[in-house]
Amino acid sequence: MRKIIKNLISPSEPASDKPAAEDRIVVATCVLLLEMARSDGEFHDMEAQVVEDLLARKFEMPPEARKELIEYAGEKGDASIDLHQFTRRINESFSEEEKLQVVRTLWRIVYADGVFDKYEDFLMRRLVTLLRISHRQMIEAKVRVLDEVGRENIRPGS
Repeated sequence: MRKIIKNLISPSEPASDKPAAEDRIVVATCVLLLEMARSDGEFHDMEAQVVEDLLARKFEMPPEARKELIEYAGEKGDASIDLHQFTRRINESFSEEEKLQVVRTLWRIVYADGVFDKYEDFLMRRLVTLLRISHRQMIEAKVRVLDEVGRENIRPGS
């Protein structure tokens, strides 16, 4: 898995075995989820669980691969990441419903700690634009997730 991630992050480096398109999609999705989880400056266990759950459900990844992928992305989190390359991969490979599933998961990450932070709001708006999701669809996804987690459990952050 590390070789797959390294090839995606640095595609200009020569690689003996090219990562499959499916592997690049997994990495791209994980990067977006981790970016959202870390956007407020903290990475809570609840957020990590939401990320792991999506990787397990959507990509049927075994626990070891999920942990390795999340660990690697966490190590690279402080580095500047061009989100366009990751959203482009998702746009090329995911249906609209699959992209909406990612957006709903992003909202679950936002609300996992019970706080809606301005940095999470900013990143969400940026990501839905990059994923070519309409504002209406973003709001519908947000309301759906708020209904799941309970609006009374969410408080505004800084």
